[in-house]
Amino acid sequence: MTDLGFHEKLLDGAEVEWKPLGAVAEIKRGNSITKKNIKPGDIPVIAGGRSPAYYHNESNRTDQTIVVAGSGAYAGFVSWWEEPIFVSDAFSVKALAGLEPRYCFHWLTSLQERIHDLKSGGGVPHVYPRDVAPLEIPIPCPEQPEKSLAIQGEIVRILDSFTELTAELTAELELRKKQYNHYRDELLAFEDLEVEWKALGELVNTITAPTKLNRSAYREKGTLPIVDQGASYLAGFTDEDVTPVSADEYVIFGDHSEHIKYVDFAFVQGADGLKILRPKNAIAKFIFYAFRSHYRKEGKYKRHWSKAKETLIPVPFTDDPEKSLAEQARIVAILDKFDTLTTSLSEGLPGEIELRQKQYEYYRDLLLSFPKPAENTKTAA
Repeated sequence: MTDLGFHEKLLDGAEVEWKPLGAVAEIKRGNSITKKNIKPGDIPVIAGGRSPAYYHNESNRTDQTIVVAGSGAYAGFVSWWEEPIFVSDAFSVKALAGLEPRYCFHWLTSLQERIHDLKSGGGVPHVYPRDVAPLEIPIPCPEQPEKSLAIQGEIVRILDSFTELTAELTAELELRKKQYNHYRDELLAFEDLEVEWKALGELVNTITAPTKLNRSAYREKGTLPIVDQGASYLAGFTDEDVTPVSADEYVIFGDHSEHIKYVDFAFVQGADGLKILRPKNAIAKFIFYAFRSHYRKEGKYKRHWSKAKETLIPVPFTDDPEKSLAEQARIVAILDKFDTLTTSLSEGLPGEIELRQKQYEYYRDLLLSFPKPAENTKTAA
């Protein structure tokens, strides 16, 4: 079905009016709050990130709420909440009469990149209510509120069917991750094996990368991958004439990041500080798994290498290097199977989730692509 055919059938001759968001929704700033003012509770505090900044004991928004992050790297990020929340460094969008809240949410997510591009400010980037209020949203049959809401509701029904499936797959993925964490921790407990707990700094050699790139060298595509701080293994690519770190196995530790990585390909060090660690008498991926397990159980992260190197890692059969490496390899092989299931984008649940997300985005853009008046005039001519 084409978008034109779908809309003609759905509208049944009715018109669509594009209205500024500020005219059909209440856009309201959050309330400033700092971590020292937080009182223990289970109310998510929504600020400038993509997930709750922390939790509080009271809310300032209830029921269905659309939130747009106000500042920081994720300024402009659109999220949906059906539970009481505390909106802080962000602002909420509440649909008024005649606008279906989920319809408004789906429409805002279709403009996500455009809203991100509204960021302004010389230091910390901000997106303000005044930036979002003029954005025009298509309102079908504005003169017939009941029919308008029915049309909006049908679009929501279709799009929600995709998001619900994605949510189910995501929940399944979280369950698999918990299983993975359980087996990882069991394998690394070594309750029945001879182990010696050694400081991370004793198990690796610290290597200084031969090149440190400027931000201007980052590309979406290129010949050499860039490894940097953050959740992703890759921060981008570069085509510059630089000498990469070899394709040996390494543990990558960010001095100012809570992420530790395992890398077994040639790469270039990014702009942010990294410690590139080559193991001695140990397998890099074993150290990687063991460190992550320790961090999860301890519930805290030693960000700087000077402190993280003191983290204790269990090493089996230290008096027999060959046997020790064999046992490490056995544990790595088992954990790799779980890791592939939970993190690989080419197989397993993450790949399926990515596919469903793309399908959602395709149909969202299709269903919300109502023609504007200028387009109608041009078509008629």
